[in-house]
Amino acid sequence: MIEIERKFLVASQAFKVEAFNKMRIIQGFLNTDKERTVRVRIKGERGFLTVKGKSTNDGLSRFEWEKEISKIDAQALLQLCEKGIIDKLRYEVKVGKHIFEVDEFQGDNKGLIIAEVELNCKDEEFKKPDWLGEEVTGNIKYYNSQLSKQPFNTWIK
Repeated sequence: MIEIERKFLVASQAFKVEAFNKMRIIQGFLNTDKERTVRVRIKGERGFLTVKGKSTNDGLSRFEWEKEISKIDAQALLQLCEKGIIDKLRYEVKVGKHIFEVDEFQGDNKGLIIAEVELNCKDEEFKKPDWLGEEVTGNIKYYNSQLSKQPFNTWIK
């Protein structure tokens, strides 16, 4: 249940033509404590409840527990969430042996596009596509829990 992932900004829209799947994700947070977050998510027609622990110092890994729940239950739990619902389109793109999840944010986070790749170990090598930009692994301001509190449209650019 330890998640290892790297996170990057996206430098171009080229990932869209390479995507094999696209879905809308709506999510909120029941708890955004720095030691743990509790997330409610609707991903397509499915609901999920997820608990994530504190990230390691390098931001590469953290505990993650996820349970599928009904979409109806997820919709009800979203009503209890802290202010700041995340709305995004997720594209799945296969690059070499890995699948990148590319999130194109909507609403207050519109204009932000982040790609994540899950790894089996911290030093696992992976192919970097041309559309991948600056690495932001471990930068807390790019965590969804923080984007719900301080959305992209409030950042000084």
